[in-house]
Parts: sequence; structure tokens; C-alpha cells
Amino acid sequence: MPTSPLLPAGLVSVLLLAAAPALAQTANAPEKPASEAPMHERAVPLSKGEIQLSFAPVVKRAAPSVVNVYASHVEKRSARSNAMEEFMRRFFGEDRPGRGPSGMPGERAQRSLGSGVIVDASGLVITNNHVIENMNEVKVALADKREFEAQIVLRDPRTDLAVLKIKSPADVAPMPIGDSDHIEVGDFVMAIGNPFGVGQTVTQGIVSALARTQVGSSDYQFFIQTDAAINPGNSGGALVDLRGRLVGVNTAIYSQSGGSHGIGFAIPASMIRAVVETAKSGGSVVRRPWLGARVQSVTADIAESVGLDRPTGVLVASMQAKSPAEEAGLKRGDVILTVDDQSVADPDAFGYRYALKGITGTANLGILRGSKRQTIQVKLGPAPETRPRDVLKVRSRTPFAGATLVNTSPAVGEELQADLPDEGVAVTAVEEGSLANRAGFRKGDVILAINGMPVPSTKDLERLTQRSLGLWEVSINRGGEVLTSVFGG
Repeated sequence: MPTSPLLPAGLVSVLLLAAAPALAQTANAPEKPASEAPMHERAVPLSKGEIQLSFAPVVKRAAPSVVNVYASHVEKRSARSNAMEEFMRRFFGEDRPGRGPSGMPGERAQRSLGSGVIVDASGLVITNNHVIENMNEVKVALADKREFEAQIVLRDPRTDLAVLKIKSPADVAPMPIGDSDHIEVGDFVMAIGNPFGVGQTVTQGIVSALARTQVGSSDYQFFIQTDAAINPGNSGGALVDLRGRLVGVNTAIYSQSGGSHGIGFAIPASMIRAVVETAKSGGSVVRRPWLGARVQSVTADIAESVGLDRPTGVLVASMQAKSPAEEAGLKRGDVILTVDDQSVADPDAFGYRYALKGITGTANLGILRGSKRQTIQVKLGPAPETRPRDVLKVRSRTPFAGATLVNTSPAVGEELQADLPDEGVAVTAVEEGSLANRAGFRKGDVILAINGMPVPSTKDLERLTQRSLGLWEVSINRGGEVLTSVFGG
């Protein structure tokens, strides 16, 4: 979940702004009233009557597809905890937070409120992953007040998207997914969701910017920015174009106060479509293509040296052996400018475009090698799991207690967005407040050695940590830098 000044939530605004002047009109042609222009043309309103036109027909088409999502995590408590809860209630008169849905003190619950969008007649609903993160019970309320239990069929933290499936759906209204690559800055959009839990709300604004990358709510930074306000409860709601199509899922705001300042962000429909297609095919994990190359931004100096008039594209900094990049003939120092004729200005744009290509077929990369432009064809496929992960959750009293560790492989490296060695142990999670957390271990760290002994696998690490030691000297690789620390036993 993004931290301030970026906060998760959903979109809302009543700001009405005019779109850019219609490009279809020539300098000498008579101006055509906006009401007579074809739907695909863009035109400014030319009269008071046109300004008073209503968005109601679009809302009537789109609103039935937007739902409220109520998620909770309920866990049973021990008899001792149950007795303490009852003691606090009787003697302090408190209805303690954390009671379960039944109100019984033997249950403890966390709750989350958000929005979602029905995207398939089978009852599939797209929402934000942070709305249902760590939750095990989900309910969906439709615009007509019907409520259904829902199953979480797919979580994709890397995009902050999740897919739910309504149990026993009947007469649901799916919203068509639009093409976010064809929206433009200045286009009108509407946000539909459930801000602050007040009920379904429709607001409207314009697309303020495209391809925003410094949002921080997912691994794929390529957001639609809008002046429609995002507020708590709108997360997972719909950003809709004037044809009633889903062009984005509302996700985050830029805020220093927790309220809206008219700078909101939505995940584009192109990424939504990829996640929904995975769920429709029965997949529970979104698999993305592996290039096997590390890329970085093109600086002004690099751009000048290769003959570019401005810094754009991505520089190939390194490649993994036997990767699709190496097999396609990509070389260190190449500048990738396009993915299937779509321009990529920076690493975030490249990661987004390449992730959308799927794991079958090929992709054409337009590159600049030296001063010569050429196209190379890369075979698409998922990163290979070259050896079993052998997941190890450390519970023994060692500096690693509270960490989840796995054997390295290209697949693990792709998930962690890190260059990992062929042999080694990677940290994939660290529990808050654990010994590993206090020791400073981070997700993506690779354990190289313990007291001078190499650690090629989780089984080796488990063996080395079974005995109590006075001191632990641990060497790790963090982003290419080797760090060594000593911990007391």
C-alpha cells in the first residue's frame, strides 16, 4: 500500500473542464457543433446548450457494473483471549475493536472497504489487490443492493490488481474493457465507486496525464492521471470513458493530508485486460514474459553518444546466460526504442509494454546499436524455474527468524525484479517486528555466506542454522553490493 504522500483509494471529482480543440477541423472549415460531431471526434462546446448536456446516459450503462467490495479477515481466538475480551467489555464498558461479524468475542476481525467492476458475465470482478490483501472473506454488493459472497480467484500484487468471482451470479452487467492506449490528455472520464462507504457515487473530470511512473503502488509504473478525486473506498472502482467502457481501475492519489488534491491515478485497461484474461483461462498467477536482460535509463550523455536528439529508450546494461535476450542477439550497450512499434521512453514504460506481450509468440524490439537502427525478434516465454524453490520459513532463534527464503532461479529473480545468481538463497518476505526485520534483512537480499561457509540452497542454510552460535557473520548481496554484518547469538 502506498505511503504518504501517495495513498490508495479510488476516483471522484465534480470538476468540469473542456477538452482540447478538435483536431479534425481545418483552419478554413466551418466549426461543427459538438452535438453533431461523430463520437470519435473531439470538440469543445460552442454554446450554453452544449455545456448543459448530461452524462446520464453513460452512467446508466456503466453504473450497474460497479460494485462495492467488503473484505474481512476473521480468525478464531483462544479461550484465554476470549475471557480477556469479555473482561474488558464488562469492566471497561468497551465494545472492543476486532470483534468478528457475529459480534462474539471469540472472533477477531480486520475489515476493508473498496470498490470493484464486473468484467465478465460469469461474475468476474476486478478490484485492487490492496482492498483484499490479507483478507479471507469477501462480499460484493451490486448497484441494485443485491449482495453475494465472492471467491478470490487471483491476486497480483505486482500490478495491485485482484480478480474475484461472485458465487451464483444472476443477471450481472459486465462492463466492456476499453483501449487505454487510445485515450488522450483532455478526454472526459468518469469515476464510479463507493467513497467513504457512502454508497455508489459518480464523479467526472478529465485525463490530466498519461504514463505516469512515480506512483509507487505497483511494479508496473504506467498510470493514467486524472483530476477526478480519489478517496478511501473508491479503490478498485471504475474510470470510465464517454462510451461507458472501462479505461482504468482507480488506485491511488497524491496527497499530503489524506484527502484529494485532484491528482489521482488509475491502472490502465491494457494491464487490466491481461490480468482478467489470466483469470478467465483458469490461472491463479499472472505469468509474464522474461527477457533476461537488465535495462536502465538513457542519460543525456548516452543519447548524444549514440546520435539521439534526446534521452529516450532503455539501455541494455547486462544479460543472463541462455536468456531470450541473449538468444535473440541483444547486446550490452544496445538502446531499445520500441516494443512492437510502441515507443518506450524509460525502464518503467519498457517493463509495462513488454509485460503486456504474454508468454507465447514473439516480440519485435526496435533497437539502436551504435548509430544503426535495427529490429530483433525475441521469443516470448516465462522465466524458467531451474530448480525447486524449497521454501524455508525460519522460526529458529537466529538472525533469519521471521524471514521466508527460497532457492534462486530466473523465475524468482523475475518476481523480485532483481538479478540473482544461479545458486543462492533469496529473501522473499520478512515479517514485521521479527528478528530478521530488526537485523535489517530485506526482500530481494541474497544470502551468500554464513560464518564464511557458502549458502547455495535453503537446505544448506537450514543445516547451518540448526546449531546455536555465539556470533553470526552473514554476507549478503543487495542490488549488486556485497554487505557483511555480524550478529550476536
